[in-house]
Amino acid sequence: MNNLILKSSAFKQNEIIPRKYTCDGDDVSPLLEIRNVPEGTKSLTIIIDDPDAPGGNWDHWLLWNINPRTQYISEDTVPGDSVQGVTSFEHRKYSGPCPPRGDRPHRYQFKLYALDVILNLPEGATKPELEKAMAGHILDQTLLVGLYQRP
Repeated sequence: MNNLILKSSAFKQNEIIPRKYTCDGDDVSPLLEIRNVPEGTKSLTIIIDDPDAPGGNWDHWLLWNINPRTQYISEDTVPGDSVQGVTSFEHRKYSGPCPPRGDRPHRYQFKLYALDVILNLPEGATKPELEKAMAGHILDQTLLVGLYQRP
């Protein structure tokens, strides 16, 4: 476990996420690079959330059934056969960092999971449904954290 790598050319681990990828900018997903997917992986899942949100963990993107051969998810795109869930914004798409004005910088967790199954979940499923479906099927996981504070 923990050989899986998720990185972005837009920001580095524990650094500021550029405005372009937030609600104050173009609100598009950053380029993501995936490396070291373990053998036997049938699908990848990405969950982006904000554990520092005032009301508790806030979901910004739920994306599953990503082809395990995927090495890049280009800016503002959704990979081919992948499926999107419903976020805390009640959207079925990426919604960038958007913490309350005046808050300290929030941490945005880009979580990548390698699974030994293709998930049988409909588009618009929730994070609890996604996490339940993934349980017992995670071969490896990794975490990329970016920071954002509203101007």
